Amino acid sequence: MSTTSIPSSLLQWWEVQQFLSHEAELLDSRRFDEWLGLFDERARYRMPLARNVRRDRIATEEYTTQDQVAWIDESLPTLRQRVAQLKTGIHWAEEPASRTTHMVANIRVAESLEQDGRPAARVHSRFMLYQNRLQTETNVFVGKRSDLLVRHEDGWRILDREIHLDQNVLQAKALTVFF
Repeated sequence: MSTTSIPSSLLQWWEVQQFLSHEAELLDSRRFDEWLGLFDERARYRMPLARNVRRDRIATEEYTTQDQVAWIDESLPTLRQRVAQLKTGIHWAEEPASRTTHMVANIRVAESLEQDGRPAARVHSRFMLYQNRLQTETNVFVGKRSDLLVRHEDGWRILDREIHLDQNVLQAKALTVFF
């Protein structure tokens, strides 16, 4: 079967799925510098706070907005600083280093669009991140991600990532892992 008989939307979904699987592999193998290479230079990486709200307000008030406080609100330069800090070997919350497993599922290309003249895709997915440190310290993070991916000459890059944890109280001692 030639690729011309496969709908372009299916090809795009497959590329995105491969991209997100590769990203998870880089994170789990602690190849953080390579992981940073998956981001656009203008990237934003954000994890707003979840709030317990009445059912009729979930759509508008469940998570803090872009101008409010967040667990994480970073650009590519600050992500680079976090990676550099991890590599020093003196990051108390990551020494010894965590073992992680990232699982990404329910990947859906919600919208195909253009961003600054480049093909782009708004992608929704679900994740589960397992973290183990020392002998008995474990954390499980579950939630949703919304990514804006932009195609560059060498493949997809993350321009915007918003991470929604399915918990409003952080159970982990520290947020030292990447989502």
